[in-house]
Amino acid sequence: MPVSSRRGASFRRDLSEWRVGLVAWRLLVLQASHPVVAAGMDEHSTYRGHPWRRIEHTLGSGRRLFQADEEALYREVERLARAHRRIRGTAPDGRPYDAHDPDTRAWVLLTLFESVVAMRRLGGDRYTGAELEAVYAEFRQIAAVFGLPEGAVPKSVADLPRYFHRMVREQLEFTGSARYLLYEILREAPQPRRLRWLGPVGWRLVRAVAARVVTALTVADLPASYRERFGLTPTRRAAVLSALLHRGGRAVATRLPDGVRYRSPDRRPTVRRPPRQDTRRPRVDRFFHEVLDQTGDGYVTARDLQAMAHNVCWQLELTEEGEAAVYAGFEAWWEQLRSTMDTDGDGRVDRAEFVAATLAGCDRDPGYLEAGLLRALRAVFAAADTDGSGYLDADEYRAVFGGRRVHPAELSHGFRQLDVDGDGRITEREFLAGFVEYFTARSPSAAGAHLLGRP
Repeated sequence: MPVSSRRGASFRRDLSEWRVGLVAWRLLVLQASHPVVAAGMDEHSTYRGHPWRRIEHTLGSGRRLFQADEEALYREVERLARAHRRIRGTAPDGRPYDAHDPDTRAWVLLTLFESVVAMRRLGGDRYTGAELEAVYAEFRQIAAVFGLPEGAVPKSVADLPRYFHRMVREQLEFTGSARYLLYEILREAPQPRRLRWLGPVGWRLVRAVAARVVTALTVADLPASYRERFGLTPTRRAAVLSALLHRGGRAVATRLPDGVRYRSPDRRPTVRRPPRQDTRRPRVDRFFHEVLDQTGDGYVTARDLQAMAHNVCWQLELTEEGEAAVYAGFEAWWEQLRSTMDTDGDGRVDRAEFVAATLAGCDRDPGYLEAGLLRALRAVFAAADTDGSGYLDADEYRAVFGGRRVHPAELSHGFRQLDVDGDGRITEREFLAGFVEYFTARSPSAAGAHLLGRP
């Protein structure tokens, strides 16, 4: 027998349901249509090179906000505040933007709520009037922790239609970011690690089909007022596709046990990454592609190193002083890369330049890595050592290097490889030595060769 969807409305529970993935792209397009969000994405985000990470961050943060206990909720709000503190500036059209703008923050939160409501409506199990009031009250309790000024978030669920109508008519734009998310990004998206088994040809075929499906589904599911304003017309096939996916998704979901139907914030993918041949040059090349080139454009710039610092800080609960130390370490690393590799002075380093200069530098000077990489890594180690013990235990290591892109078994394997003396913890010396070995060791059995997983 199917599980009843009328057991009591809960926004937290509905947000954790796997069906929310059907409205995830719709959510991103709505958020990116706000000019402040779009400017921040264009200037500070690496979503074009790492779209899957953007989705994971958005949905993962939403689950932590709306599924956690009170203490974890406050931690997540503080982390978001730190992460967005540096996202401000002037857009190419001359308009200033600031991610801490209260109206922008309210829009991002309310689109998350609206997307869950849309998921239920599109699936044919829309909230009743009483349920909608209950889940909005639940949502407002958590949104209040952000300390937004009075009036930023509508007081009652009855005010939401007017709020969204006003935003669509007066604030939203069909920004370049929204257009790129809707029509282009999936057509050139990198292959997720969990789908490596498809191979390059298989991924290109799957990507082409997925791009068409997601675009059609998103256009069909976007609010009618949004489509009308920006001239988006869903085809009849898209409307049928939307009905099939949402109604079918509900039919399947309601027959699943809760442990499968609802997603745990800590659930990890279980796909094993394939082995790769290990030599020094392929390792350094892999480091450039998987770690340094955050924007996916084939170059490393100051922006890539800033994004790396941002992602380290995102994983940890650092003080402002701790975050500043991490950013300073990565700025020093970029300065070394710029001064030693940017031969034409254009402010960027391509893959060939990085690989050749790194190998030559390590061969020429045993202390070559000290001036850049190791300074950044010392800051990362200090930040990850949350208890100040001088060691990284498995949990601290996992907080920095874990995530959906790394299989838990590989994470444990990497930790054991760095833990040279086998005492269950990594010293700063072991930590740094592992990275030095990654760039210098010629043997595939060296501990550092496993920093990005089994070679």
